[in-house]
Amino acid sequence: MNRIARLFATVAMTSFANLAFAGDNPVVVELYTSQGCSSCPPADAFFANELVGRDDVIALALHVDYWDYIGWKDDFANPAYSERQRNYARVAGKRSVYTPQMVIGGLDHVVGTHPDQVNKFIQKHAAASANIQVDLERIDDGLTVKLVAADDAAGSYVVQLVRYSDLESRNIRRGENAGRTIDYANIVTHWETLGEWNGKRDKTMQASLSGDGQVVVLVQQSGFGPIKAAARLR
Repeated sequence: MNRIARLFATVAMTSFANLAFAGDNPVVVELYTSQGCSSCPPADAFFANELVGRDDVIALALHVDYWDYIGWKDDFANPAYSERQRNYARVAGKRSVYTPQMVIGGLDHVVGTHPDQVNKFIQKHAAASANIQVDLERIDDGLTVKLVAADDAAGSYVVQLVRYSDLESRNIRRGENAGRTIDYANIVTHWETLGEWNGKRDKTMQASLSGDGQVVVLVQQSGFGPIKAAARLR
């Protein structure tokens, strides 16, 4: 039985499963933002209105905590997301971090209020050939991640599970955005490493899921390198 036939057989046997495939090679866009940043609302709006919902983009908003001291604590913020941004800066040879910033495909850094540059880099990554496919299947509280590698996919990768909330609103009462009500989209609520992979042969991983948050899996080159493949449950 070939792979396509096996796939349809699996779908027929698991009527309560959620399936996702990365055949369209979506580009991951990470927005680093903060409720306490006066420069961020235009980037938050562009992110929500223009990037969220696109089939060719997986849009993830990571709220950082390093602006909390200026008067308003961001309840979405996580120190781990601030550290992820700092690691990107370190790899890129940058001496500081800022908001709003978008990191596209784990590689290209753009000011979040420059939509033309953002779209240029999305097109660049979308045009790149994909040599890794990620297939996801959820049944109840279990997630199966299948990594399918082409002959030239060998390397060192980190496989990561991301959960996010679709939409939240906040009334900002203090700090630089005091008096504003701001809508936030695709807010990352959980980020964990499922394991490492050498890309030399296909591999299957298992993960536990709870709750209704959206599910994304990323395959990223080790050392905060490019994101080589991604998939989301729909």
